[in-house]
Amino acid sequence: MTAKTFELASGYTISRVIRGGWQLAGGHGAIDREQAVADLIATFDAGIFTYDCADIYTGVEELIGATRLRLANERGLDAAARMKVHTKLVPDLERLAGISRDYIRGIVDQSLRRLKTERIDLVQFHWWDYAQPRYVEAMAWLDELRREGKVRNLGATNFDTPRLAEILAAGIPLVSQQLQYSVLDQRPAGSLAALAARNDVSFLCYGSVAGGFLSDRWLGAAEPATPLENRSLVKYKLIIDDFGGWDLFQQLLRALKTVGDRHGVDIATIASAWVLEQAQVAAVIVGARNQAHALANAAIMDVQLSLEDKAAIGAVIAQSPGLEGDVYTLERDRYGRHGSIMHYNLNAGRV
Repeated sequence: MTAKTFELASGYTISRVIRGGWQLAGGHGAIDREQAVADLIATFDAGIFTYDCADIYTGVEELIGATRLRLANERGLDAAARMKVHTKLVPDLERLAGISRDYIRGIVDQSLRRLKTERIDLVQFHWWDYAQPRYVEAMAWLDELRREGKVRNLGATNFDTPRLAEILAAGIPLVSQQLQYSVLDQRPAGSLAALAARNDVSFLCYGSVAGGFLSDRWLGAAEPATPLENRSLVKYKLIIDDFGGWDLFQQLLRALKTVGDRHGVDIATIASAWVLEQAQVAAVIVGARNQAHALANAAIMDVQLSLEDKAAIGAVIAQSPGLEGDVYTLERDRYGRHGSIMHYNLNAGRV
């Protein structure tokens, strides 16, 4: 591992900042396709050569596939090969009880077509409902595709400690788990991090800037009234509430601002740099609204927090009761505050 790269598996190296794809799925405003491809290439040129997407992010795999093709055409196959692409496989909730090998294979084949590649670098598997117990069987089918050469590496997404242990005990060769991790949410730091350390599983972390809440924009701002402008803000406002409320959140922003001023960077950069320094963390996944934002994200990899920096941030975190439960436990309750805002059947009609 260097400050800017991480060997996620033997011979497979990623950038420690990963360009997220959720913001390109249309839920944050209209997407200009040509501009989006240009922005993705600007991200590549800034040293962020790893990209995250999902089968359920409308149009995003296609955009990343177009970016790979443009890199190959304009800069050659070696440049395109340096681009690492991670996608997620998210079976619909309504399909879990009857899930089949053909269903899993169909989603992977669809992603291969969209991404314009013969092998996906990393497929990260998500499962909505543990009451449907076939997630280990489904991951075994996914592992068949790895052995066939259609998938290079396997990862999980948002599994809690007992279920991740179950998958690993079945011999599924996981290299990573994608999960939410931030100065507001340290649920991965307990039993899951210990399990991951024993099994060489690294964390790929989303939510490090809490949908934009962890930024200079919100420092000193009044608590926002509902409705919030997008589902991402709704999601992370719930996290702020559970962290300890708006006043404690403002105290955290002030601490991050003080640290950021010492390093000459903004609050968001410090928030993500903090996550990079946590145990088992390989990379943070961050979105970007434009090329300037992508270039700013690259600065995350240049920050080295001092003991004083960590102590200042930690002193505020220590005042929080912490989020309840294991990784994704709150979000998995479909009738609770966190789970009720999720969309569970986004592949319906696609495969």
